[in-house]
Amino acid sequence: MHRRHLLLLSALLPSFAFAQSEGKAAKLIASARAQVGRTVIYDSAYVRLDYPNGDVREERGVCTDVVVRAYRAGLGIDLQQLLHEDMRVNFSSYPKLWGLKKPDRNIDHRRVPNLQTYFRRQKAVLAVSDVASFYAPGDLVTMSDAMNADRTRPLIIHNIGAGTQEEDILFRYPLTGRYRFAVN
Repeated sequence: MHRRHLLLLSALLPSFAFAQSEGKAAKLIASARAQVGRTVIYDSAYVRLDYPNGDVREERGVCTDVVVRAYRAGLGIDLQQLLHEDMRVNFSSYPKLWGLKKPDRNIDHRRVPNLQTYFRRQKAVLAVSDVASFYAPGDLVTMSDAMNADRTRPLIIHNIGAGTQEEDILFRYPLTGRYRFAVN
């Protein structure tokens, strides 16, 4: 089965550098970046979580945990709660990849297809492009304020298998979605 990753773009392109430096995107990025070196274990295990504001232990997680934590700490937005409430009312709109008969607040927000559906339902979908300059800080395929060495691509904050990292991987894998949620 193909693994899906939700990544946070971390680079500020020159035209965004001043305007975004104090904005929501900068706060989101700083919160994601703060996880580098703290979330060091890739762990997708099912865990019973508090609700709302539930989280796996800080040293563990997956790509979605990076995003959920960044939204929570940087913007005060609890994607666990928002997604769960939307799934309770609109369960039929969400993927049925795991055989669930009803929403599960412990895991639903940790699954990329569910977050993709939620962002689509929130009208937060943007076009995917193979042009790096189309991406803005705070976009999810996920952004911060650093560029690759030749300043042609934004760096990505992610956890796709070795803990939270910030790397030049924007086009390493096929992009299947791009979202901008609550950073405008």
